[in-house]
Amino acid sequence: QVQLVESGGGLVQPGGSLRLSCAASRSIFSMAWYRQAPGKQRELVARIFSGGTTNYADSVKGRFTISRDNAKNTVYLQMNSLKPEDTAVYYCNVRSASDTYWGQGTQVTVSS
Repeated sequence: QVQLVESGGGLVQPGGSLRLSCAASRSIFSMAWYRQAPGKQRELVARIFSGGTTNYADSVKGRFTISRDNAKNTVYLQMNSLKPEDTAVYYCNVRSASDTYWGQGTQVTVSS
């Protein structure tokens, strides 16, 4: 079992920045952020593996940066140049060889 603690959501104006954090209770190979907007399916935002390889959704490339601190078992999502369409609940997701775990979700609202 893995426990996840997310933090960092909130309300920001268009063009602003936020940083999300997700601390896991133990080391995990794959760590990622997903998001789900009202009326839409949950989608992958970015993923990072223990060696540092990253993947991003096309919609966030160049604006969002995923990183991890392996010593702290923590993954971060730095979100810059935020747009109203980035408004969603953001979920931390971690995967081991056999299991997948989700955080409780944190609301990000981009609005003037």
